[in-house]
Amino acid sequence: MRDMIKMVVVIAVLASFSGGLLAGLRNSTKEKIEYQQLVFVKGPAIRTILNECSNDPIVDRLKIKDADTERSFFVGVLNGEPQVVAFESSGKGFGGDIGVMVGVNLKDDKLLAIGVTTHSETPGLGSKSTDPAFGAKFKGLPIMDVTKVKSDGGQIDALTGATITTRGVCAAVTTAGDVYKRLKSQIQEKVKSIK
Repeated sequence: MRDMIKMVVVIAVLASFSGGLLAGLRNSTKEKIEYQQLVFVKGPAIRTILNECSNDPIVDRLKIKDADTERSFFVGVLNGEPQVVAFESSGKGFGGDIGVMVGVNLKDDKLLAIGVTTHSETPGLGSKSTDPAFGAKFKGLPIMDVTKVKSDGGQIDALTGATITTRGVCAAVTTAGDVYKRLKSQIQEKVKSIK
């Protein structure tokens, strides 16, 4: 009995030590992991959308609280002043959630373009949503309007063989429009600090 108690105490001490070590390691690497995700996962979409900007939008980013969520907004400087932002939204595609980076002109509330950051869509079909030419189809659409596929009465041609994926991307853009409506005044106030 004494050996069993000793074994339980040793296991409890080792488990507590290991848990504490892992928690400390996670906390110490959290910022590095977030930065790596920004650069290598979201960065290509951000840079494609904000390619005409004179600054580095990954460095010039804001965080704004939206209810329980903290959202990152990547600010683009054009002609010496912050005029555009990009931020991420998501929609439900054929293979799961689709992460979509949406670029918005703060002057006219119109889309610059969109870029898919993450997806689990079918290779060769839904995966074509990552093509910059597909993202460019959204250019000029009002961010605050509902975005739909043409077969649903909207403005966007569906990708061949990937209508569900296209609907998911359109849903993400519509969700981004709702976020933009809610946070527009805060975004406009905070971008003033970036030059």
